[in-house]
Amino acid sequence: MGKTPATRQLPLEFDHGSASGRDDLIVSDRLNAAVAIVDRWPDWPSPVVILAGPTGSGKSHIASIWASRVGATRVEIDKPDPMVLETAAQGPVLIEDIDHAGFDETALFHLINAARENGNALLITSRLWPAGWRVSLPDLASRLKAATVVEIAEPDEELLAQVMVKLFADRQVVVDDKIIAWLVARMERSLAAARLVVTRLDQLALARGSKITRSLAAEVLAELDSGTSDMEVS
Repeated sequence: MGKTPATRQLPLEFDHGSASGRDDLIVSDRLNAAVAIVDRWPDWPSPVVILAGPTGSGKSHIASIWASRVGATRVEIDKPDPMVLETAAQGPVLIEDIDHAGFDETALFHLINAARENGNALLITSRLWPAGWRVSLPDLASRLKAATVVEIAEPDEELLAQVMVKLFADRQVVVDDKIIAWLVARMERSLAAARLVVTRLDQLALARGSKITRSLAAEVLAELDSGTSDMEVS
């Protein structure tokens, strides 16, 4: 690994009792912008910041760190709620997975206004950019265009390999680097898929009392490709 960037390190969120302290972050350029915007608070370029990235990209964990640091309140906006507006008037607020959970357009519009008018911040996480939310309320669309959007991209092969090594290590499993390289070259390039593959490989190896081999890796990829696995990417 190269030198650590000057931005403060934040941990990615992993399953299975993962070591997730700051020193456990796998540093890459894909996280720099998200880390920088969190560290920059309260000096944000706009009152509303949106972290956009695929499932498992680490955006929710970064948002949680921000919320803990600044004392932000998590809110839902599936319907108009005066209490939510009061919360936004009193301090920073966080909305997670907005494109997955759904939202009331009028409620989001008034929430953004409440945050702006009271000098508070609103952080939103989403798998999609705001343009993909299919907003029909013109005033809300205008507010979202003024928001700062920070994208967390899919990992490259080098980072994905490092992530898989870490995921196996969290399970106290050591896998040959050649097997990991073989997997990375053939699997979906996402952190969510990496978690799924590692989990399934560990399950099968434990059930059969065997090591993780290339043939077992091939079996897992074939299983996932055919949709026969009962596991899901979360």
